[in-house]
Amino acid sequence: MTQRNSHRRRNDFDKEHLNFIPLGGLGEIGKNMYVFEYGDEIIVVDSGLKFPDSELPGIDYIVPDISYLEANRDRILAIIITHGHEDHTGGLPYVLPRLDVPIYGTQLTLGMIKNKLQDDLPGYKPKTFEVRAGDVIKIGSFTIRFIAVAHSIPDGVALSIDTPLGRIIHTGDFKLDSTPVDGRTTDYGAFAEEGEKGVMLLCSDSTNAERKGFTPSERTIAGTLDQLFRTYRTKRIIISSFASNVHRIQQVADVSARFNRKIAFLGRSMVRNVDLARDLGYLKIDSKMIIQIEEIWKYSDNQLVIVTTGSQGEPFSGLVTMSRGENKSIDLGEHDVVFLLASVIPGNEKLVNNTINRLFSQGCEVIYEREKQTHVSGHASSEELKIIMNIVKPQYFVPVHGEYKHMVRHSQLAQEVGISPRNIFLMTNGDILTFTKNAPPKKHGHVQAGAVIVDGNAAGSIKSEVLKERREIAEDGVLVVAASIDDRGNLLAPVAIETQGVFISDDSKQVFNELYAASERAIQESQGKRANVDALKKTIKARVRDVLRKRNSSFAVVLPVISLKRSGYYDDTANYEKDFF
Repeated sequence: MTQRNSHRRRNDFDKEHLNFIPLGGLGEIGKNMYVFEYGDEIIVVDSGLKFPDSELPGIDYIVPDISYLEANRDRILAIIITHGHEDHTGGLPYVLPRLDVPIYGTQLTLGMIKNKLQDDLPGYKPKTFEVRAGDVIKIGSFTIRFIAVAHSIPDGVALSIDTPLGRIIHTGDFKLDSTPVDGRTTDYGAFAEEGEKGVMLLCSDSTNAERKGFTPSERTIAGTLDQLFRTYRTKRIIISSFASNVHRIQQVADVSARFNRKIAFLGRSMVRNVDLARDLGYLKIDSKMIIQIEEIWKYSDNQLVIVTTGSQGEPFSGLVTMSRGENKSIDLGEHDVVFLLASVIPGNEKLVNNTINRLFSQGCEVIYEREKQTHVSGHASSEELKIIMNIVKPQYFVPVHGEYKHMVRHSQLAQEVGISPRNIFLMTNGDILTFTKNAPPKKHGHVQAGAVIVDGNAAGSIKSEVLKERREIAEDGVLVVAASIDDRGNLLAPVAIETQGVFISDDSKQVFNELYAASERAIQESQGKRANVDALKKTIKARVRDVLRKRNSSFAVVLPVISLKRSGYYDDTANYEKDFF
């Protein structure tokens, strides 16, 4: 559905208006995408994805609905990426072919994006422009300063966006880590300088707004790792972490070196990101320490560390295939200890718990966050958020990056530091916040925004009938009734019934006899009439469902498949609903 504001003529744009339009990232974790619009010029900040929950079976990931951007493609000057995490970059393979605009990002961020695009869009050549923290560039009417921030991935930046109507600061993901692993702290001075110039709007990361105090430094993980390595000196150590968490991988490498262990990396994204980070100098590991996964048999358990993906229970990740006994290189057992160095993303709890249970059943010792401090967040907690607000001193404030409860709590923190409630805007995806010269800003209208589901190479609406069908099949299974008739409705061969995932009671033979009888009766009732395949399907479906519910209390999906013989040939192309087998 096309919303108002999606299509406007070039001469309709008012140079006295600045619009901030979030297309994703508000009221949710992930899918970050933010639009800044002045006159007939647009810049976009981030293009992320989020991962599906159990309500979206078989879906690979979810990206923002970019209908508004597609309708205004000729006005978009650039997409600016704050850092390399998937919730800020993962939507690019879907977005870029539709918009084909330049991308700005730091060295590691662009390296990760290029790797991703080589996999997902091998024929596409993005137009990329590398920037560094401290750089100031001009894109149309926007002057953008890139500010270094500490996060759980190197090379993250906040943005100070100077516009003709005022300055906007977008923090990206950040925390105030005073002892970061790579020595790259959040640039308080740059934030303070922008605050002294005057900041009209602050858009700030809300992920940890509910957490009291300060987020611990990433360096605290080093102490945890050292203790765990000492405790499990004789065991083979398997570590699961995010492939993009270069700081965490560096700390694993450092402690492995102290304990004279070799490292093998497992998982395509893990290997690729480690190679990239080493090539660019963000990850420092002696080549003599690294071995190929196929070579681990040459070393004893106390000489090995295996670093892999799968901390979120991803079905095809290295850790999950190991837990299922399906990895050709690694057999788990009592000689293994597994460290999960990541917190569980909301919605992934069941997948992670299932993986942990399988690891224990294989005989492994498993160490995870509930027992030890095996993860430190990359996001600022409440006191850090207040510090940034005090340094920046914004006139107006919009909480971003988080579920709605996080945004509400962040808005309360803003009031605690003195920002007036009338200057705080709680927004939802698609809202338009309009700034006008010599007038207070206001929420003004709405553009189409929401979620697009991506399954393989196909994309569609989250309200798709396909998802409804998948949920029904997943919950109750499918029963297919196949029949061949002539154009007078006569049955030409015995009815065939196949089931997948349908629970049949102990008296299954009797139930199937009733299903066959019900299907054949429906066909016999139509004999002597000109065959109406659609009507016959409805009748068969109703009769079969009656039997299932009477005998089984089953709500299985019933799919009649009718082959119709006309004038000496079969015509089943128009009447085949699904081909499941």
